[in-house]
Parts: sequence; structure tokens; C-alpha cells
Amino acid sequence: MLAATLGAALAFGAPAALAGTAPVSPSGAPAPVAKAPGGAKAAAPSSQSATWVAGTRAYLVIAAPGDSSAVRSAIAANGGTVFSNYDAIGVIVAHSTSSTFATTMRGVSGVQKVGATRTSDVPADAYNPALPANPAQSSTPAGEPVRADMSQIKADQAWAVTTGSASVKVGVLDTGVDDQHQDLAPNFNAADSVSCAYGKADARTGAWRDVDTHGTHVAGTIAAAKNGKGVVGVAPGVKISAVRVAEPGNSFFFAENTICGFVWAGDHGFKVTNNSYYTDPWQFNCPDNIDQAAIIEGVKRAQEYAESKGSLQIAAAGNENYDLAHKTTDTASPNDSTPVTRTITNACLDIPTELPGVVTVAANGSGTTKASFSNFGSGVIDVAAPGSDVYSTLPGGKYGTKSGTSMATPHVVGVAALIASANPGITPAQIRDKLATQANDIACPSDNRCTGTAANNSFFGEGQVDALKAVGSTPPSGKYFENLGDVAIGDNTTVESPITVSGVSGNAPATLKVGVDIKHTYIGDLKVDLVAPDGTVYTVHNRAGGGTDNIAQTYTVNASSEVANGTWKLRVNDNAGGDTGKIDAWNLTF
Repeated sequence: MLAATLGAALAFGAPAALAGTAPVSPSGAPAPVAKAPGGAKAAAPSSQSATWVAGTRAYLVIAAPGDSSAVRSAIAANGGTVFSNYDAIGVIVAHSTSSTFATTMRGVSGVQKVGATRTSDVPADAYNPALPANPAQSSTPAGEPVRADMSQIKADQAWAVTTGSASVKVGVLDTGVDDQHQDLAPNFNAADSVSCAYGKADARTGAWRDVDTHGTHVAGTIAAAKNGKGVVGVAPGVKISAVRVAEPGNSFFFAENTICGFVWAGDHGFKVTNNSYYTDPWQFNCPDNIDQAAIIEGVKRAQEYAESKGSLQIAAAGNENYDLAHKTTDTASPNDSTPVTRTITNACLDIPTELPGVVTVAANGSGTTKASFSNFGSGVIDVAAPGSDVYSTLPGGKYGTKSGTSMATPHVVGVAALIASANPGITPAQIRDKLATQANDIACPSDNRCTGTAANNSFFGEGQVDALKAVGSTPPSGKYFENLGDVAIGDNTTVESPITVSGVSGNAPATLKVGVDIKHTYIGDLKVDLVAPDGTVYTVHNRAGGGTDNIAQTYTVNASSEVANGTWKLRVNDNAGGDTGKIDAWNLTF
């Protein structure tokens, strides 16, 4: 979440729900929320509720998982319409203008819980959603310096081991992502991107685009391409998919939107999801409130479903400098109408960050300090990561700085994606455990709010994530050479990219590291060789992988018979028609 409120619910730390907190300016004060234009109307998927009328409210109707036809019929018979339904988890999103709808449905056989998800009307846009704007793109000059936040978690050292695998899919559940941004486009997965605004999947092209700036910023921290321009994400070799959970105009993240997002993540093979928001309109959902109990149950079921399908959810802790382990009051809810001050207890949950199985992230400032805005709490915070003055991508090919637990969370998501890349088949529980064990301990500062030990405390949990430890290796200590120039790979062609090595005495090592970043839509077409200065050929990839996209891998080559100094080449041979690509970058570490 951003340290300030992003309209509605963007990050645990934003009044909107953005990361529980909204974006914050470098000073730590809430940053203003930029509203993206709505864009032109386009035909949307047909709704079972065809016509919007004033007074329409949204409800979660919770039943047993499985066939919900009887409950759906009861909804129609009692003044409601089914907007969407998720039979696998027993959750139906219903709309109604009747003030007695929820009470009546609670008496229907087979219905376990019913709760309003809003204290405001469902917008008319829900029935014919406008596509977000597709902004014109600014060009980015060459230059890609390593940022302080990446060095802080040793991501720059981890890249010498792996930049992540293109087979690892990461879901950005947020305000949307500008997929046209030149630092995001190389790693963007449009096929699995969607809008879940209003609680129904809208897979039209561009429906996933950013209605703010928050989601694009988060996406860049996770996986901005290592392309010699702008910034580099923690895991620049993985794929990112946008799941727009925020609604346009206010950036609210209502429960039905989050449920849609988690189910989508599970069904589309996302290994990790980034959740830098809290579920609007309640900063904390309390089980003794009949509406909020349904929200807790519905989102919890969706999270459990995603995890059962192999997806780990990572979420921002929020930006109110609030002790989540000692809750007393909530003054920010409901944020879609008129907030009231209410007394709460620890039974009331920040959703989804406090749900079982979700990794909760606090924000560090510079080094190992606690960011002033970051929420905390013994037994609540799992790990910490940089969250202050983070520089990343913004819509329209731009870049900018934001602060918040919303900015810390994508660092952890990137590390989780590297873990998944280095450990194919790893489970969500195993990633959770590895995130804890690789984190570097941080002792409590002189602040009596921080309780616990250096190994695990209320400010930093298990500690600050360490990308280098996460990939289970240390990078080679030898000299490093890189070529970031793009070389186009046409059909049935052979191309080469050179690196001139100098200043290395003697022969190359038996463990020469060859880092390869090739963008191609069918790697089974490709044979990839390392060519030594004397012309000796070492094959590192030979037409394996079938229709998989991209090669982002570090190979070890025994080149001990080769003189190190001279011109080495990466040779790529495309052996079929129909798919093309480029050598995006490659490197040698002696």
C-alpha cells in the first residue's frame, strides 16, 4: 500500500485501500491521487443484470461450494439479480435495489451468509464498463543504473545467478498496468490479464490497463525488463499479468473484485500475486458485523482457492503506522460514504493481508530502519522490504517515485518469483517458508512499540528479504561483462552478439557463467551457442522448450581450455518459420 490513501483501497496504507494505504510522497505525506481518464465506451460482456437503476447495491451470497442453481433461483425470486458467481467456492455476487434483500436471503435454505459489500450504490459503469485509456508513450533514453532499493535487497547480485524464468507468472492485482510501457511490454502477459472491477472478469483487450498510476509502479518493481533503459525489476525474467481490481474514478477495491482476482489467479496459474491494497470500504472487517462477516468468508475462500491451485498471495501491511496486533479503533471506514469512529478488536481483520496463508509485508526506510508510515504488529508482519522513495514505472512510458507498503510488497513478490524460478514445482507453503528463512534479521530499534527478537519482531517480522540468498547461491566473484544491445532474430536466420573480454589473466574458468536473455515466442525453434574467441562452440540450448516464450537463464560452461581475453559471441540459430524475437541482453562472468 502507498503510505497515503489512493482514492479508495490501493495498498495497505492508502485511504482508498491501496495497500491499506495510499501512495505517499517522498516526504511521507499522502500523495495526491491521479485519476486516469475513462476512455471510450466499448461493448462489454453481457450481464445478467442488464439495466442499472439508482439504488443498486452489491451483496455476497455465501453457500456451500458446488452447484448454486437453487440459491441463484432464490436470488431472482427475492428481488435480486446474479451479477457473477463462483461455484467452486460457493460465492455469488448479487445486485438488488430492495432494502430487505439481504435479510430475506439469509432465511433461504442453503444460504450460509449474506453481506453488503458497499455502503454506496454500484456504479452504472458496472453494466457497460468503459475501457481505460491507452496513454501515449514517452521514449526512455538509454541508461539503467542499479537503484538503491535493488542493491538493498541484493537483487543486482542475484541477477548474476538468475533473472527469473519466463515460465513463472506473477499477478499484479491493483489499479491496472500500462502494458505498452517499454520497460514492461517485454514481460507482459496479455493472455492472462483481465479486469475484475465490479466482481466480474472482463478480458477485453486493454480492460486491464491502469486507471491510476499505482499498479504500473508496482509492476515495474516486480519485473521491469533488463533492457538498458529506465529501471530493472527484482525478477526481470518473469512474466507479469495485470488483474485490475480497482474501479475507475475512485480506485476502490471492493470484496467482489478481490474475489474475482483471486479466483482468476488460481485458474490461470499465477505462482505469486501482489496485493498492495485493502478491501474497501472497511479498513478492518469485523466478524460480529453481519455484512463484514460475509466479506471475510468470501475473500478467505477465494484466497484459499488460489493457494490450492498453487498461487501464493503477498500483501501490504498498510501505511497508517498502526499496531495491527493491538487494534482499538477504526476511523477510516466506510470510505465509500461517511466514515465513522468505531471501537474494534484484534478479531477485526485487514483483508486480504491478515488472512491465513497471506504473506504480510512491512516497509523499510533507508537501510534497515522502519519506514515511518509502515503498519506493524507482533505475529502479523512476516517480512520487510524497501518502501520509501522507490523509483519505478508510471503509465505513458514514464517513471516516478512513490513510498508505501505498496512499494515494499512488490520487492517481496519479486524475490518470491525468483525463488519459484530457481525451484520449479515449489508450493506456496514452501515459498512462504523460504521467504522467512532467507530474510536478514533486523533487531528492534530504540522504540518500545517494537517487541520480539532480532529473528522475529513486530516491526520487521523475519527480517528484510535478500534476493541473493533466495536464489540459493552466491554469484561468481570474477569479472563481469555484458552486452545490452538488441539483435533481431528472424525466421530461419543465424545472428550473433559479441562481448569483448579484456583484463582477465589466463584461461576462462571451468564454471564460466553465461547469462542469456532472449525474447522469442517459440524457444523450441532456437539453438543457442557460446562461441569462444578461437571459434570453439559450446551449445547451451538446443531446440528445447517447445512453444515456451523467452530464454532467461544463466548457464555454466566449462571453458577452461579457452584463453579468456578476446571476443566471445552468443550465436542464435532460428530453425523454423512463424516466430521471431531478439537477443535482448547477455553476459559473461569469469
